[in-house]
Amino acid sequence: MNIVAAMSGGVDSAVAAARAVEAGHTVTGIHLALSRNPASYRSGARGCCTIEDANDARRAADVIGIPFYVWDLSDRFHEDVVEDFMDEYAAGRTPNPCLRCNEKIKFAAVLDRALGLGFDAVATGHYARLRTGDDGLVEMHRAVDHGKDQSYVLGVLDQEQLRHSLFPLGDTSKPAVREEAARRGLLVADKPDSHDICFVADGDNAGWLAEKLGDRAPNHGGDIVDATSGEVLGQHTGTYGFTIGQRKGLRIGRPAPDGKPRFVLDIEPVSGTVTVGPREELAVDRIAAVRPRWCGSVPDRLHGTVQLRAHGDEHPAVVTVTGEEVAIELLTPAYGIAPGQAAVLYDGTRVVGSATIASTGRHLAAEPSPSDRQTRPPGPGGGR
Repeated sequence: MNIVAAMSGGVDSAVAAARAVEAGHTVTGIHLALSRNPASYRSGARGCCTIEDANDARRAADVIGIPFYVWDLSDRFHEDVVEDFMDEYAAGRTPNPCLRCNEKIKFAAVLDRALGLGFDAVATGHYARLRTGDDGLVEMHRAVDHGKDQSYVLGVLDQEQLRHSLFPLGDTSKPAVREEAARRGLLVADKPDSHDICFVADGDNAGWLAEKLGDRAPNHGGDIVDATSGEVLGQHTGTYGFTIGQRKGLRIGRPAPDGKPRFVLDIEPVSGTVTVGPREELAVDRIAAVRPRWCGSVPDRLHGTVQLRAHGDEHPAVVTVTGEEVAIELLTPAYGIAPGQAAVLYDGTRVVGSATIASTGRHLAAEPSPSDRQTRPPGPGGGR
């Protein structure tokens, strides 16, 4: 096949491109220019869209021996990912920009352009596996290396996109990928993985939002209120600085009467009220989700699992689909789940689809699993 290899400048995408060549494909490497002002993007390993990354991708393409081009998608990225990120936080929700980037940029804008230019598919360094099911549909499954599995951030891909995608690393562990990169003479073999959000220069999401939102924010401050007593515990400068489940950075001074820490339970962006309370109040086992994206056929009812964070546990769940609404009943409760996050649905290792969490509720409560004891949703991740 004649394919495009999306090369971010990291070790994963470089090895994926090399494997595509080794498999007999005709490969062209591309790097996505996503910033209107590349000098404002990060240096080092905190992001994934730096000037250094573009240079690393070009050098890797030279070693592999493939043509290399830079595609400027900065306007599309700003509109579909950055603006969406700001709008969601202004509305009191917690988005995952890497899912949006995969949906709108890497497997929509890039794939559309690639197909228009006569290419057959796009290869990336994501850790996931593809196989053809008995019904002829392309199925996406978790990677062999569950610690690096990225099927969660790929749960937005539909059948047409999956038919034109290649994930060469899905059957390999990250240490093996680094060893292979060294054998191939790729200088990115020991390059650290990217972390955090690529367009937030210093990793300070709240500070970045405070600077960028401006008049888009519905308020510039409000009260922090105790859920039990209704007492005003402090003030804040913007609800965009909080997310459901947050423990640190509340700046409310004195501890609760029981001596236990408080967590953000609710965010009301119009009034500016942030409600805090004990961890047990974060437990949810009912989720209403909207805007589903299906990887294949649409289920009416699914007894499977749901993942609610990029590196979170799977929760056994019963999922009922009614048109564009997805009702999720968790059989084990989850903690600190925020509207705006993605719920990705699985049948075994197969990704069924994803939907955006609109609201949560509680019918039962139980102790959290170890990975749910975090205080904030972890940073999103992308294929490197």
